Amino acid sequence: MAADPIHQFEITKLLPIIKIGEHDIAITNSSLFMLAAVGLVGALLIGTTGSRSLVPGRLQSMAELSYEFVANTIRSTAGNEGMRFFPLVFSLFMFILFANILGLLPYAFTVTSHIIITASLALLVFVTVVVYGFWKNGLRFFRLFVPSGIPIFILPLVVFIEVFSFFLRPISHSVRLFANMLAGHIALKVFASFITLLAGLGILGTLGAVLPLGMVIALTALELLVAFLQAYVFTILTCIYLNDAIHPGH
Repeated sequence: MAADPIHQFEITKLLPIIKIGEHDIAITNSSLFMLAAVGLVGALLIGTTGSRSLVPGRLQSMAELSYEFVANTIRSTAGNEGMRFFPLVFSLFMFILFANILGLLPYAFTVTSHIIITASLALLVFVTVVVYGFWKNGLRFFRLFVPSGIPIFILPLVVFIEVFSFFLRPISHSVRLFANMLAGHIALKVFASFITLLAGLGILGTLGAVLPLGMVIALTALELLVAFLQAYVFTILTCIYLNDAIHPGH
């Protein structure tokens, strides 16, 4: 891996496909790991649940627990009506989770450390909320921006704040995931570089490298937790936003 902690996020072309004008369409490390995440999710869900064993094995239990976890999250935030969005929410959760975990492997690429990826996912959720909100509620969807019980003299200000915060959702939704994954991997890279630098200074340096090695181990464990938490946070925010489309009244 490169010594520069930022260099690990560089997108590189692996397999050129076609060139249109000055633009190259190619398989990159980013697209490769996205395909790997989708492939692993598919292998887990299809490969382990095909037999539908009455007494599930470990992998089938993992797939079933993932299903129930996301389903309970949707029901607790958006109600039973929100289950119509289960395929979308479950796909987002599993893709983000596996992409985050894959990024922790040595020499791997962290897909969710790029704002273009997280912004695309957040915009998918935002557009879904807007389209479904107007399709189901019509103009009543605008009630989302008019909280009940607000005095009339401050209502314009409140409406402005509600509209402004609504359009900021894709930004906060995407930046939260992107920033956490970016910062965690930079910290891991920095402490890992301390190990090699100190180890090259002789016996005393090798002894001193024990501390950054311990930090790398601790940060790796923390990043595993963050990988799950960020997938969960993205999922539960998605459910909350979908609930606004289903029940726009405050």
